Amino acid sequence: QVQLVESGGGLVQAGGSLTLSCAASGRIFSINSMGWYREAPGKERELVATMTTGGATNSADMVKGRFTISRDNAKNTVYLQMNSLKPEDTAVYYCRAVHQERTGVSYMYWGQGTQVTVSS
Repeated sequence: QVQLVESGGGLVQAGGSLTLSCAASGRIFSINSMGWYREAPGKERELVATMTTGGATNSADMVKGRFTISRDNAKNTVYLQMNSLKPEDTAVYYCRAVHQERTGVSYMYWGQGTQVTVSS
């Protein structure tokens, strides 16, 4: 079992910055991918950015050039640096990890979410 704990959300004015962190703990064998998704009111959860252990990233077009994902594999922690925030970035941000157990079977885990609110 893997637990994900997010931190760093809050209220910020448009144009401001925030950094989110997500730390994984528990019976960890190998976390292949860690990243961030977000869910705005009335909308479906959507990809923000993910990063593999090897450093390959996948990010949504809407955040390219503004958000940067990074990862500390030794600490099983992923970060999301968010710059030039816009009101439309307001959402609950969820951390996601894909954990591969020793058996080779992979499981997906989600954090509880952290609220990011951008005021205009």
